[in-house]
Amino acid sequence: MRRIIIASAAILIAFTTILNAQTVIELKQPESNKVIIKIMFRAGSAFDGKGSEGITFTTAHLMEEGGTTGMTSSQIKDKIYPWAASYFVTVDKEVTVFTFEVPTVFLNDFYPIMKGLILAPSFSLEDFERIKANQQNYVDQVIRSSSDEEYSKKALEHFLFQGGSYQHPVQGKSKTVKDFTLENVKACYKENFCKENMTIGIAGNYTPEFLSQLKKDMRTLQPDVEPKAFTLVKGAAPKGIQVEVIAKENALGSAIFAGFPMALTRKSDDFAALMVANSFLGEHRKSYSLLYRKIREQRSMNYGDYTYIEWYDNGGSNMLPRPGFPRTQNYFSIWLRPVQTAKGLKGQYPELSGIKVGHAHFALRMAIRELDKMIKDGMSEQDFELTRTFLRSYIKLYTQTPEKQLGFLLDSKFYGRKDYIKEMDVLLAKLSVADVNAAIRKYWQTQDMYVSIITDISEVEELGKSLEQNLPSPMSYSNSLKEVLGKEILAEDEQVSKYPLNIKFVTMFNTKDTFR
Repeated sequence: MRRIIIASAAILIAFTTILNAQTVIELKQPESNKVIIKIMFRAGSAFDGKGSEGITFTTAHLMEEGGTTGMTSSQIKDKIYPWAASYFVTVDKEVTVFTFEVPTVFLNDFYPIMKGLILAPSFSLEDFERIKANQQNYVDQVIRSSSDEEYSKKALEHFLFQGGSYQHPVQGKSKTVKDFTLENVKACYKENFCKENMTIGIAGNYTPEFLSQLKKDMRTLQPDVEPKAFTLVKGAAPKGIQVEVIAKENALGSAIFAGFPMALTRKSDDFAALMVANSFLGEHRKSYSLLYRKIREQRSMNYGDYTYIEWYDNGGSNMLPRPGFPRTQNYFSIWLRPVQTAKGLKGQYPELSGIKVGHAHFALRMAIRELDKMIKDGMSEQDFELTRTFLRSYIKLYTQTPEKQLGFLLDSKFYGRKDYIKEMDVLLAKLSVADVNAAIRKYWQTQDMYVSIITDISEVEELGKSLEQNLPSPMSYSNSLKEVLGKEILAEDEQVSKYPLNIKFVTMFNTKDTFR
């Protein structure tokens, strides 16, 4: 095949109201000493449009990091520091969320600043140039150099959603960001950040009068603007296993992300069943999961091995899922945190001086083989009960703070639910092992997927050849480690090394050619 080198108060009530097409989600906490306000816009990078990839990110961050028509950014920071108030923005594929937190005693002083950031951003040229320069540096350099794990994740999405609205990174592409003008930002603000695209969330200790004023003010946002028409375009479905190997100089290992589109989101009750299956197979940062035990603990191959049934923001830093990233298009993914290259292994162990390929091919085979076994064999009753019990406690940790509680309520509204966390707990309580195994067979498969591997330039050719030709990939151990491994593990290694992958083609290119 052609290959190319290139802390929280008690919750009293949470409910939703509608006022003039304005959705408001309340989480009243009268005993709290703070107020949290979230403004969610149904506008994200999927709305950018061809040639403007990254413009929503630029606009949102200019609103956040710039000033208002009455105060500069520096003046705002100096003003709110003594109040211990804060605010930030997150931008994803389909939503942008502004979050404001302030002690109740300073709410009336803070509110004019918050209102100004949403309704009257200054959009100064100086702030724009600063935001744009930082964004350009990210898409040109940081995305490729700061974390190969996050890099492989974004590379997988670029591969997985090719030709669709989700394809480009939220931050955009090198060429498009370079061409942005301040007028582009103002146009994006007017078209996408309008009241018709807005959902308001508020939590904590606030008065009815304050909420009434907030609603009234937010209704004045872009009063004469109709939301821009938007059609979400799906990416191309994989045919067979398609692999891209990205060459990077001095990469410390091979970072692997693999996945396939999946017609399941939190909107479906089946999501609870697949949460159990996913937690058993590869719960994020959990050592009890199957892949973690097989790849890291038993074979000392890497730092961690996880699976996901939806986007997990910044998994390298976050131990728990963050709210604010709801999506209508979803995918299953496998994340194998960097495994060693041949260059790295040979540098540490003289006995491995003859190897040509590191652990990437073996690790990918093992992960897909375990997925395949789960599809065929399902979960046992014992594993199901233990995992379900864990999850019913674990998901409650997602909402440890009022900010997280409010965030997940906003996400729930996006998916047509009232309270995702509570509803999932009810669904989990009703599940049977047969339900979980049926969901596994319905939504998971191993024959068609995309795989992105970021690896050292010295590994690319041999790894690409090994994958493309489905060559055996024997596990390479140091003598000292091999001596203490049990016969069962070595026998399983032999089976894994020859496990056939349905690879249809392998493409190799240089890191400098990504996200251009």
